[in-house]
Amino acid sequence: MSESSDPSPEPQPYAHDRQTEDERLLESVEELQTIGRDAWRIFRIMGEFVEGFEGMSEIGSAVSIFGSARTQSDDPMYQRCTETARLLGEAGFGIITGGGPGMMEAANKGAKEAGARSVGCNIELPFEQYTNDYIDVSIDFRYFFVRKIMFVKYAEAFVIFPGGFGTMDELFEALTLIQTHKVRNFPVVLFGSEYWSGLMEWMRATMAVEGKIASSDLDLMLVTDSPEQARDHIVHRFELRKSMRDGTLPPDWSEPR
Repeated sequence: MSESSDPSPEPQPYAHDRQTEDERLLESVEELQTIGRDAWRIFRIMGEFVEGFEGMSEIGSAVSIFGSARTQSDDPMYQRCTETARLLGEAGFGIITGGGPGMMEAANKGAKEAGARSVGCNIELPFEQYTNDYIDVSIDFRYFFVRKIMFVKYAEAFVIFPGGFGTMDELFEALTLIQTHKVRNFPVVLFGSEYWSGLMEWMRATMAVEGKIASSDLDLMLVTDSPEQARDHIVHRFELRKSMRDGTLPPDWSEPR
């Protein structure tokens, strides 16, 4: 096979590679040149939490939507994401994303079409990533772990569209928090049954069979191809959560699937 036809070329370094605050934080002890540098960095982390809490605290009920930054606007899944975000916006939810291109842009676009609050939580990366044009509230973060807390703390649900490592990170972060009861009644929707089928089957046939998770843990996720079903599931669970908090849960309440 010639070099030009090789389907798997070696990955190239980023054009604007630079050290980020996350990278500095995660440097090994041997790489640190100044005693106590990590201790002083805690003040920057504290400041980032304060800025995030202040910026996010007034957005109201919202849904965090995740997916690949590499998705193009002519991809059918981009259109599904925009539609899902629009329906959620019309149902009264703001939309929170990572603020970048691809699925994030699609979700923020749907929020704008619905007249809902459109939030972008941007992250410092070793390469330039532009902020999409559909954001009302934009907050910049240096640390992934601070940003991840904002996604969960200020959301009533997650909708996970097809994506890569970052998307998987957010998915399993949420599932771990739900499984360990750190958050309760928090719906997670996996959008795109074909994309997620392999992962779901592996969890069912390997993780659950070997006892690494309980079979009931698979019920923590709803897999769908319907923007309407995603919206209805989140609205239903949101109302359930409010009713449980207020003590007004109807005796005939049933959980939809």
